[in-house]
Parts: sequence; structure tokens; C-alpha cells
Amino acid sequence: MDAISGDHLIKDEAALDALYGEVSAGAVAKEIDYIHPHYRAMIEASPFLTIASVGPEGLDVTPRGDPAGFVHVIDEKTLLIPDRRGNNRVDTLRNLIRDDRVALLFLIPGVGETLRVNGRASISVAPELIGRFPYRGSLPRSVIVVRAERVYFQCPKALIRSELWNPERHISRKALPSTGRMLADITLGLVNGEEYDRSYPERLRSTIY
Repeated sequence: MDAISGDHLIKDEAALDALYGEVSAGAVAKEIDYIHPHYRAMIEASPFLTIASVGPEGLDVTPRGDPAGFVHVIDEKTLLIPDRRGNNRVDTLRNLIRDDRVALLFLIPGVGETLRVNGRASISVAPELIGRFPYRGSLPRSVIVVRAERVYFQCPKALIRSELWNPERHISRKALPSTGRMLADITLGLVNGEEYDRSYPERLRSTIY
């Protein structure tokens, strides 16, 4: 299609600036290189974040979640994120070993503003750090240590437009293919979808922590 591959593509920053105009003064002023007490309050109120990383194979973004306050703010430059039990793909951790750049996006249920933290990250198995994060008798295998370089809040326009927190907009999980159905179809029957769905609730309960 010419519309997505031809002369209509924006290919340089000059064209981009001409299209969108000057950035607002507030959008620049809110970006700082440390975790302000107001930003700390947002982090401590958040039960969910996405973490973006990059490696030789490309980009990756994954979710992280726990009860609000699960990310610990050590000082105005340092965050600790427990790496809870998952599927052992460890895409984020694998990337961080090879490229320490990281970007976080914190969401707070019911709040339109989000918080962005960009910086550098490392993976620690120090007992004193892992021991900070007990939950339901379980400890994380490692802790992601983030050194903040750019911190700022994002305005609520996207969440207002999407009505993300509006319960009237929530859909039933049954409106989409089940996990088992997706796996069965994607693997061309190598996974028994019905059996996967039957065992999934108990498997989730027993492996969430």
C-alpha cells in the first residue's frame, strides 16, 4: 500500500517537528533526573508496571505486578523490582545482561496519569535485597535494580480516550479465545487446548508465587 510505504512516510525529525509543532513547556519541565517525592508517591501507589528492554534480537516489553508498593524506592535515583515467578523465558533479564537500558511505565488503577522512568538496570541476587520482598511465603529469584536517569509523569489523555478504568467498558474473558484454544491453534494441535484450559486455574494458583 502506498499509504504505508510511499511518500507519505515521515522520515526525519524536521518533518516530524513541522507536523506536530513545539513541545509544550510543561512537558519539558516535568522531566527530571531523579525520583521526586511526588513521583515516589505514584510509584508506591502502583500495583502494575510494564518494563521495556532491548537486546540483540530486538525490543521487549513485559508486565510486572504485585500489591501496590511492590517496587521499593531506595533513594532518589534507585528502584528495586522483585522478579517473581514466571514462565522462565526471562526475556527482560536476558536483555539487561547484554544492554542495561530500561524503561518503566507505572499504572495506578483509577488514576489517569502514568509515570515513566528511564534508566539503567542490573540484576541482583544479593540476599539482603531478595529478602526485602517476601510475599505469601515466597521470595523472588532476583531483584532488578534500576538507576533512574529520566523521570516524568504522562498526562491522562490516553487513559481518558481508552476509558481503561471504566468498568462499563470491561469485556468478559470469554469474549476472546481461551489460552488453551490459542495455544492449540498456534501450535497446530501440539497442545491439547481443552486439557490446558481445564488444568489452568489450579496451575495458576499453585505457581503464581
